[in-house]
Amino acid sequence: MTKKSKIKVGEVNTFIVSWLKDYSAKSKTKGFVIGISGGVDSAVTSTLCAQTGLPTWCIEMPIHQDSSQVSRGREHIEQLKKKFPNVHHAEADLTTVFETFKKVVPGSDDSTKLDLSLANTRARLRMSTLYYFAGIHGLLVAGTGNRVEDFGIGFFTKYGDGGVDLSPIADLMKSDVYALGTYLDIPKSIQNAAPTDGLFGDSRTDEEQIGASYDELEWAMTEFENNKKEEDYSGREREVFVIYKRLNTINQHKMNPIPVCLIPKKIKY
Repeated sequence: MTKKSKIKVGEVNTFIVSWLKDYSAKSKTKGFVIGISGGVDSAVTSTLCAQTGLPTWCIEMPIHQDSSQVSRGREHIEQLKKKFPNVHHAEADLTTVFETFKKVVPGSDDSTKLDLSLANTRARLRMSTLYYFAGIHGLLVAGTGNRVEDFGIGFFTKYGDGGVDLSPIADLMKSDVYALGTYLDIPKSIQNAAPTDGLFGDSRTDEEQIGASYDELEWAMTEFENNKKEEDYSGREREVFVIYKRLNTINQHKMNPIPVCLIPKKIKY
């Protein structure tokens, strides 16, 4: 199920950079702010934003972060600053904020639910921090989600890393993001690192959490969108298809607009 990107990387790069510049101009904002995680999605997104020539703020927001993630993120930021004078960098260590939050809310006997809730809390603290920087500098918060995460399996935190102003790479598969990363010469340490959301304070990978690799999920997403059924497959293919279908189903609340209770006119007016 190995997926190879078919995008025309140079043209896609130019298109996204132009789109970012146009959107910023129309919204009358000054530039962009991106949370840097040490992963390929944030590295590619920040490099695309930097190419606009507009102020681009790269924000580190560690919360008990794995040291390898921190070092990869800093390597990328330093490389970006050398290439683009419009790139700025700030660190907001949210570890103390996170620990304070844990002290003022009740715990839970369900350790699985507690761990997940706290992981999502990390993402939401980071979202608030990015909007703080956006507010004081007149910037847009650029999302770093790709198509598989944002519209396939909903692998993001609602009002966390899903809380953004615009999504430059959300129409690209993960393989496309890697192709852009190679084209943009992001650090090899990032290109070669196993994808991880970094929300649990350890080195667990996305594949370990999801149960399937991004190559497998891209395959399943394509098959699912072609109206295939799990009965059409066997073995590992069927297993991956079931994983994709389950996550796509339970995470629709993330991917669809917020439901609004529309009051009938006859009882409203």
